[in-house]
Amino acid sequence: MNVVLITGAGGLIGSESVNFFSEKFDLVVGIDNDMRQYFFGKEASTNWNVIRLSEKYKNYRHYSTDIRDQKALEKIFYAYGKDIKLIIHTAAQPSHDWAAKEPFTDFTVNANGTLNALEFTRIHCPEAVFIFTSTNKVYGDNPNYLPLIELEKRWEIDTNHPYYKNGIDEQMSLDHTKHSVFGASKVAADIMAQEYGRYFGMKVGVFRGGCLTGPNHSGAQLHGFLSYLMKCAITGQDYTIFGYKGKQVRDNIHSQDLVNMFWHFYKQPRNGEAYNAGGGRFANCSMLEAIELCEKITDKKMNYSYSETNRIGDHIWYISDVSKFKRHYPEWNWEYDLNQTLLEIFENLVTRI
Repeated sequence: MNVVLITGAGGLIGSESVNFFSEKFDLVVGIDNDMRQYFFGKEASTNWNVIRLSEKYKNYRHYSTDIRDQKALEKIFYAYGKDIKLIIHTAAQPSHDWAAKEPFTDFTVNANGTLNALEFTRIHCPEAVFIFTSTNKVYGDNPNYLPLIELEKRWEIDTNHPYYKNGIDEQMSLDHTKHSVFGASKVAADIMAQEYGRYFGMKVGVFRGGCLTGPNHSGAQLHGFLSYLMKCAITGQDYTIFGYKGKQVRDNIHSQDLVNMFWHFYKQPRNGEAYNAGGGRFANCSMLEAIELCEKITDKKMNYSYSETNRIGDHIWYISDVSKFKRHYPEWNWEYDLNQTLLEIFENLVTRI
C-alpha cells in the first residue's frame, strides 16, 4: 500500500495536497488539530475543511494530533511504517505578528514539530520523500535593502538590478537580518530539513513560499493576505493596510500550482534541496493593486484604513525567482494567474460567508 502523510491537512496547502494526491495514493493520512483557530480565532478554524475532506475522499484518514506530541505523532508513523512514500509537512504557526506573543508556542510548533516529523521519517520510512513548506521570511528583511523605487501604485526594484527580471533567488543571505520571531523559527526548521537531506542522505525538498493562496484558505487579519482581503471586500468589513503606503509587493502562487511543484519533486527527488516558490513575475501585486482587483470582481468599493506602522520584519518588495526549480523540473509551470485565483477565492467565499 502506498501512503501519503500530510500534516496541517485542514489548511490551505495541506487540503490542496489531499485533493491532489488522493488520486495518486492508496491512502491519504491527514494530521491537523485545528491550532489555526487557537492562533487566529474561530473565523480561521480549519474544522470545516477537515469535515469536507473526510466526506469527499473515501481514502482519507484523519488524526487530530499535535505535531509537538512526540509519542502521539510517532504512533502514526509507526502504524504505517514503510508504506509511507511521501510526507508533506505544512503544519505551522504562520504569522510573524502572532509569534511575538507566544515565542515558545511558535518555536515548538515550527521548529520542534518539523524536527519530530523529520526524525520519525528517518526512523520509520527513511526512503520516503519529505517535503517541507518553508517561507520567504527565512531571508528576513534583507530584501528591503535592495535598490527599490517608489512608483504610483507599487514599489519596484531598479531595472538594472539582477533581481529585476525574475525576482529574488535562493542565494540571498539568511543571515545578518531581522526575521521576526516567526521567521527565525522557520529558519531553524528550514536548515534542519536541509540537514536531514544532506547529512542523512534523505529525499528532502524545502519550498520557500511567497504568498500562498487559493479558495480553501481560512484567511484572517494576521495571515492569509488575498483570502482575508477578498472576505473584507465581500462583507464590507474594514481592512487595515500596515505601512509602506500600501505599495508593498507580494508574489502570489495558487495552492494547486505549489502542490504540483511537490508532485514534480516527488517523481525526481533530491537530497536537501531548497527552492523559492511563488508567483514570480507571472503573478504579483501590491496591496493597492490587490484592492483594485477585489473591487472589480465584487463590483463594490472596499472599506480600508491605513496605519503608518508596518509589521516588524515585513517585506517592502518580494518576488520569488523560481528559475532554479524550473531548471530542475522543466515540465512544471504556473497555471493560475492572479485574476483566476481571486475569482476562485471570491466564488468559494460567497458560499461560506
